[in-house]
Amino acid sequence: MRIEINENDHGKAVLDILRSKLNFPSSIITFLKKKDRGIVLNGTRVTVRKIVRQGDILELEYTDDTTLVEESDILPVNLPLDIIYEDNDIIAVNKPAHMPTHPSHNHHDDTLANALRYYFDSRDIPFIFRAVNRLDNLTSGIVLVAKNRLAAANLSRDIADGKVSKGYLAVLNGCPSEEAGEICAPIRRTAESIITRAVCEDGAYALTKYSVLYKNDMFSLVQAFPITGRTHQLRVHFSHIGHPICGDTLYGYPSRFITRQALHAYKITFTHPVKGKLIKLTARPTDDISLLCREIFNPEDFDLERILDT
Repeated sequence: MRIEINENDHGKAVLDILRSKLNFPSSIITFLKKKDRGIVLNGTRVTVRKIVRQGDILELEYTDDTTLVEESDILPVNLPLDIIYEDNDIIAVNKPAHMPTHPSHNHHDDTLANALRYYFDSRDIPFIFRAVNRLDNLTSGIVLVAKNRLAAANLSRDIADGKVSKGYLAVLNGCPSEEAGEICAPIRRTAESIITRAVCEDGAYALTKYSVLYKNDMFSLVQAFPITGRTHQLRVHFSHIGHPICGDTLYGYPSRFITRQALHAYKITFTHPVKGKLIKLTARPTDDISLLCREIFNPEDFDLERILDT
């Protein structure tokens, strides 16, 4: 990052610029202080106590050290990627179903992290996987990934502050009684499982907003917005009101129309973590959900483009 000091910032310490002007988290400031060329003023490395003057050029280097990338245990694997947005700080991918977001005990080389590691390695770009949001293996849609520490820290802060909006499309068994509404029900992990969640009085606060887009006697397509970010929140909440997501075998039952839960993260809105501009991204549902909707709803009425523009 290269900044020319203006009249308003004349006479301030570098630390004031980092905190007040750039709103850098403390973790990033600490990282810059330790990095050899982390904070450079007019070509010379300086401390955060250095006073700046109008016309000075302040350069900040917050990219990852090569040694950290080399220590990563994520294997580069050439897997298909549907990239919907990329710049110097972030990359957003439309993740397919049946692809885990990050490696786990049973998934070492078939994840989104593996695919992105290969993508950046092939371009000689140092990369550490920092997913801003995560999706279940069988949930498709947008996964936003930070390409550096600063982007990751700012986006994590915005998520914690409720400033990142995520929208999902879900096909439900049956239809909620209200065309639009809220599901406010606390969620916690069940005692007998490390995976399964359930609505319980002593669970963590969880709120979902939704609206019905299409419906018939057996199914409905809803637009859902998880205001909180509990594990399996949408799946648990819709099952709780008696309308589990179609094909969800953990919180509902199998479907002859689709081999996984019909849940797709189709929209995300956030402030760019470095440039400060508003970003709105959408991702088309995968073929299985699109075919499902055309199978169970009237094809002449089903307008996918209108949904994506909503």
